[in-house]
Amino acid sequence: MPAITTPFTAQNAVDHDALAANIRRLMAQGATGVVAAGCTGEFWALRPEERAEIYATARKAVGPDGTAIVGAAGITPRDVIAAMKDAAQAGADAALVMPPFFAHLSRPEIIAHFTAVSEAAPLPVMLYNIPGNAGNALTPDIVDELADLDNVVAIKESSGDWLNFHGTLTRAGDRIRVFCGPSSTIGMPAMLAGCDGLVDCFPNVWDALLDIWPMVQQGRMDEAWAIQSCAQELTQLFITGGRTLYPATKAAMDHLGFPGGGAPRPPLQPLQGEALAGLQRGLDRLLNQPVPRPVAQHHAETGA
Repeated sequence: MPAITTPFTAQNAVDHDALAANIRRLMAQGATGVVAAGCTGEFWALRPEERAEIYATARKAVGPDGTAIVGAAGITPRDVIAAMKDAAQAGADAALVMPPFFAHLSRPEIIAHFTAVSEAAPLPVMLYNIPGNAGNALTPDIVDELADLDNVVAIKESSGDWLNFHGTLTRAGDRIRVFCGPSSTIGMPAMLAGCDGLVDCFPNVWDALLDIWPMVQQGRMDEAWAIQSCAQELTQLFITGGRTLYPATKAAMDHLGFPGGGAPRPPLQPLQGEALAGLQRGLDRLLNQPVPRPVAQHHAETGA
């Protein structure tokens, strides 16, 4: 499930037409759903009413057979629950809920927060571990306890730390679904370890990432590893050379002619100068590389 961007018009309003077009494009390429108004969707720059409208657009654009998971981030349980009520009214399937951000919390405070959210939740809760952004981590032992809450059904584990991811899968995978967040870097190992799905921003730019899951299911491991390797290079491209992930994602979408790009909202700024030119050169180089065919297919065709 791609974590989708939130595009804005020249007047800095949410561009719902571009948002829906991007979702429809990704669904047509094999996504089973999307995560909207999350970190990639610049949730922190959205007013509550804008988020509610995005929820509705996402739900409609994924279609009746797609899954719409939407971000319901907030510092207080009150704010999270209010966002979840908007999401439920829009028909979303679940809410993505990170720990409170900015305030540094103890383990009991994190547990209390999610307990309050779960008890009042009008939707299933997907936990969201992204300590680099939230500042508070959902460690495997915390998730082990949260997994017993009635409305907690899944986690998007986006720490980027393999030991934390695998520990979470081992401790809680028998009770909740564990999705790998940075699948552009560790998606293949996560699948081989038994994760339940992948959520990542990079399918916005390179829809071949959507193929990793069925490739692994079909035993097409050489192709899948080749895509994983390229995705790791893309990740480095997007976060080096004066670039940060979310403006780079939108700039890449613009370069490739995909809907959903454009300028981010302040305090983020569009890429310019060499940062932009370097991104474009890197994209042209990486995405024009042929993906190797499976070894078995190559042997069958050549007799090698």
